[in-house]
Amino acid sequence: MRRNPHAIFATVTASTLLLGGFALTAAQAAPVKAESLYAPSALVLTVARGEDPLTATVERAVTLTCAPTAEGTHPTPAAACKELAEVQGKFAELTAGPSNRTCTRQWDPVVVTAHGVWQGKPVQFSTTYGNACEMAGNMNDNAVFAF
Repeated sequence: MRRNPHAIFATVTASTLLLGGFALTAAQAAPVKAESLYAPSALVLTVARGEDPLTATVERAVTLTCAPTAEGTHPTPAAACKELAEVQGKFAELTAGPSNRTCTRQWDPVVVTAHGVWQGKPVQFSTTYGNACEMAGNMNDNAVFAF
């Protein structure tokens, strides 16, 4: 049997190019991190002293992520996420209902803010209370801003 060196070289070269092309394609087609089945819910919550959320001095701030699991620097992320889910992320509804707390009328304004994303939609919320007691009473001791 006679060997043709050109045919062998052509076969080896073609095989190398073909296998190299598969390797390159496989490297480029490597799966990217799997997409989440959940819409993102990631928030930064703050409590600040002052009347205006843009100029108030932030005293406390936490992060809260609710999907796929409740986590973040919030002290009780599961409870906070549950409360937000109950009001469908509408922070203003957290203050719905009368307060059972008796507070002084001392003017020492407190601003609470929430910025981020709730179930894939942008969130920007802020409200000002006359003092910390009034804030706690209006929040009905909810976990969301209890940090």
